[in-house]
Amino acid sequence: MNWMDMSLGEFQDALASSDPTPGGGTAAAVALGQASALTRMVAHLTLGKDKWQSGWDDAQMAEETVGRIYLRSGELAQLDSDSFDEVMIAFRMEKATDEQKASRRNSIRLATLKAAEVPFETVELGMELLSCQQALAERGNANAVSDVGVAALLASAAVKGALFNVEINLQSLPEDMGADMRQQIPELRMKCSEVSRKIMHAVHDRISQ
Repeated sequence: MNWMDMSLGEFQDALASSDPTPGGGTAAAVALGQASALTRMVAHLTLGKDKWQSGWDDAQMAEETVGRIYLRSGELAQLDSDSFDEVMIAFRMEKATDEQKASRRNSIRLATLKAAEVPFETVELGMELLSCQQALAERGNANAVSDVGVAALLASAAVKGALFNVEINLQSLPEDMGADMRQQIPELRMKCSEVSRKIMHAVHDRISQ
C-alpha cells in the first residue's frame, strides 16, 4: 500500500513497527508534505484579504512554490521506502561465482546511490520551501504566523532528517559515487539552520507586536 493512501493512524502504526520501512527518510518526506500544506494554508489566508495586501506577492510566490512540492513530497515518501527495498533485493542476489559477486556489488551500489538521491530531493525541495516562508512570516496574515513557524520547523526537520539518510547511504559507496551530493551536504545543513533561524525570529517578532 502507498503510504499516502493510509490514514494518519495507520501510517504512524507502520512507522512504529519493527519493519525497516517506512523509516526516517519516509518520515522526512511526510514532514515536508505537512510543511507545504501549512504554508499553502497561510498563503490562502493572506491572498485576497485587504488587511494583508502587503503580503499578497509573498503569498503568491509561496503558493507557486508549494504547488511544485505538495504532491511530490508524497511521492518521495513512497520512493524512499521503495529504494530501501531495492537495496535489500540487491543484497539477496546470488554470489557463488566471481561474476555473480561483481554483478551483486554493482547492483548494491547503484541501488544505494538511488537510496541517497531520493532523500536528497527531499532536501532540495525543503530548502525551496524554507526560502519562501520568511517573507510569509513577515508580511502574511498575522493571525496565522504561528502556522508559518510550525511549517518552517517541519521543513527544517525534513531537510536535516533527509540529509542524515543521504549521508548514511553515501558512506557505504566509493567516493566517486554521489560526489556532488557529498560536496553540497555541509553547506545545505548550514544554510538550512540559518534560514530557519531567521524565520523563527520573524515569527517571534510578529507575535510580540
